[in-house]
Amino acid sequence: MGCGSSYEEGHSKPLAVKPAPQPAANRAKHVVEEDIEAKVARRASIDAQASQLEVKAKTSEQKEVVVAQARGAARRASAGAIDTSNLFGPRKDPPHEFYGSWAKVEEAKKEFLSKPAYEIDVNGVKIKLHHNSAGVEKHSSCMANHLTEAMYNKLKDQVTPNGVTLDKCIKTGIENPGHPAIKTVGLTAGDVESYSVFKELFDPVIDERHGGYAPDAKHPSNMDASLIKDPSIIDEKYVVSTRVRSGRSVQGIPLPPSCNAEERRKLETIVTKALTNLEGELAGDYYPLAGSKSYAPKPGGMTAEEEEKLRTDHFLFQEPDSTLLISGAMHRDWPDARGIYHNKDKNALVWINEEDHLRIISMQMGPDIKAVFTRFAKLCSEVEKVVKAEGFSFAHSDHLGYILTCPSNLGTGLRASMMVKLPNLGKDPDFKKMAGDLGIQVRGSAGVDSGFTGVFDLSNSARLGKSEVDLINIMIDGVAALINKEKELEAKA
Repeated sequence: MGCGSSYEEGHSKPLAVKPAPQPAANRAKHVVEEDIEAKVARRASIDAQASQLEVKAKTSEQKEVVVAQARGAARRASAGAIDTSNLFGPRKDPPHEFYGSWAKVEEAKKEFLSKPAYEIDVNGVKIKLHHNSAGVEKHSSCMANHLTEAMYNKLKDQVTPNGVTLDKCIKTGIENPGHPAIKTVGLTAGDVESYSVFKELFDPVIDERHGGYAPDAKHPSNMDASLIKDPSIIDEKYVVSTRVRSGRSVQGIPLPPSCNAEERRKLETIVTKALTNLEGELAGDYYPLAGSKSYAPKPGGMTAEEEEKLRTDHFLFQEPDSTLLISGAMHRDWPDARGIYHNKDKNALVWINEEDHLRIISMQMGPDIKAVFTRFAKLCSEVEKVVKAEGFSFAHSDHLGYILTCPSNLGTGLRASMMVKLPNLGKDPDFKKMAGDLGIQVRGSAGVDSGFTGVFDLSNSARLGKSEVDLINIMIDGVAALINKEKELEAKA
């Protein structure tokens, strides 16, 4: 993934103005209200000018940025979706200003190359962090490869309609030099508009991360499960389980690195309305994390024992324990407004407010990828229907596909995986290269850095530029081929 998920996979109260009996206090109150109204009105007046500016823009991408910046904040402010204090500058909750000059960027990079390990507390859990545990000598992320002093100076004072800054987007990459075995991205989006406002940096990073993807490329989509190959070509004796997951973002609400507690709760409210009305095989319930007070039907969330059981059974994410997630400020207000929905069979799951707004997962034992994907597609569709009924939509563009926090997950955001037993082939020093040539990414059974068990998590390595069905079929062919190689080695033994 490259942006921080460590598991493969107090509340800010609204401003209350008390009745003031004194005339002077009342006048002060009205001044504050009028000031906010004036800001919104000013943004609305900019909205009227946007059409004229659009005509002057030289390209469609420039038009998109102009219109998004001019109109986006006015719409969301009037709808109550964003904090009006962020309308005309960098977002304050959470902080979005860190560097301000190239000299301070370089200073921060130097600091995190040698920063010693330290501990933080996340909801009573002590998390030990080390930003450069591998001891790399210089920053090597995709972001570090493309951010120049000239580019930084050009973009550093720009903000998105939600108040997201360049500093906020690059912070994860500044504080985390890189990994010797994995090419990290080093860049996260604070909102959907980050990809347009800071496209001069995002575009080359996306191109490098996805092995070539032009700024004018179009991303295809195909969720038709009938076009998936017959998975019976995979010998089921070697397959433990199958899983399909992807993320979704709700347009109009800042992404997890930048959203505040109120926006996070708003997202939870919108999505749980969809989930708790699902029927048939998808019917289930929503379980907020233990200690979350955001969900009225379950004040205080699930019990600590229920939460631990879901984690032990590999259904639930854990507290952020990665320097990437912590640098992205995705641990704020934990565990408030985070939780999991699962159906009765626990083979359809939705994570809420972890690294992305939503992580949608379908899984089951054995190799029947067609059944798993069919359930996944239905779950995505049913959730999207209610999100649209609430006046929102999933963030999507013709160029980037589904838009998520990390550039590594753009496009389909899809990871179709099988846990496969390859005790002989897995010992071959060229195993990962063989898999890579087939379009397959290899992970240990317990994650990227887990030790040898003879069981491997095999998944599609691509995300962007190919459709969902194409990626599933690549995974089927690749897994079948690797199992056949395992059989050849068994025959020789």
